Amino acid sequence: MALQGKRIFITGGAGFIGTTLARRLVDENEVIAADNLHRDALSGTSLAEHPNFAFHQADILDPDAMKELARGATHIVHCAAIAGVDDVLKSPVRVMRVNVIGTYNVLEAALTTLDSVERFVDFSTSEVFGTHAFRVQEGHVSTIGSVGEARWTYAVSKLAGEHMSHAYHDELGLPAVTVHPFNVFGPGQIGGGAIRAFIENALEGRDLVIHGDGSQIRAWCYVDDMVAGTLLCLEHPDAVGQAFNIGNTRSTVTIYDLAQRIRRLTEADVEIVFQPLHYADVELRIPNVEKAAEVLGFNAKVDLDEGLAKTIAWYRERKPALA
Repeated sequence: MALQGKRIFITGGAGFIGTTLARRLVDENEVIAADNLHRDALSGTSLAEHPNFAFHQADILDPDAMKELARGATHIVHCAAIAGVDDVLKSPVRVMRVNVIGTYNVLEAALTTLDSVERFVDFSTSEVFGTHAFRVQEGHVSTIGSVGEARWTYAVSKLAGEHMSHAYHDELGLPAVTVHPFNVFGPGQIGGGAIRAFIENALEGRDLVIHGDGSQIRAWCYVDDMVAGTLLCLEHPDAVGQAFNIGNTRSTVTIYDLAQRIRRLTEADVEIVFQPLHYADVELRIPNVEKAAEVLGFNAKVDLDEGLAKTIAWYRERKPALA
């Protein structure tokens, strides 16, 4: 069912997942990427020079730009968002504007392409499942957190985007699909995140800093598996109107175990140290991916140590003096 000869518009197309997805699609399709370069995983890559790839520096808060770039698209993937705990805490107003108004703008742009669009994939987040998410199914959206706690503006904004996407499907006929990414990591990762911080610190000989006591539990998903799940959402006819968790339940560890693995795999002579948490945190996040397996045939293939080894190798290549 691989896509061929399509025109695919990716918002957040210079981001970590957006560029990884574009690389999988660009040989057989025309890919149009929009990004304001708040985070840039595109510069310096071969993707930027590919003849089937067109990059436009544009913001999803610009509705006219979104409509222009979406024109004629057969598939739209809405990855653009403000994410990362530090950015969310710094400006919750910006988070709400970008993630709610921006998603509205992209949905409105998609409506102008109803004569050509075959699929609209909206990236939500595993944070919609709240602080204790154990094998959560797609319909198990829980109470997210207290009003006034800035951390939860991200989850609320993404949940609003989910509701909008499904409303546009149900009422206006947009062929929309929602994905819930669960702790995606891998080569090309930019922005915050425990794995990036641990690897960079280990390679530079700095201690690995854990916020809290390290008992927080995560199921980590290698970026190639995330992209494979997204491609299935773009291709599979039964995906339309549905939401899917994309993650790897086999790669479930505590943050302390994660730090130990990275220290071992990098062979770094560093310590693991603990600092107090200065924000509300998610204690447990493990998906139930049975729906994605049954409907789409999704199965995560890259387990944690293999994914970490590939990611560490990528960071070593970027920092050859530290190898």
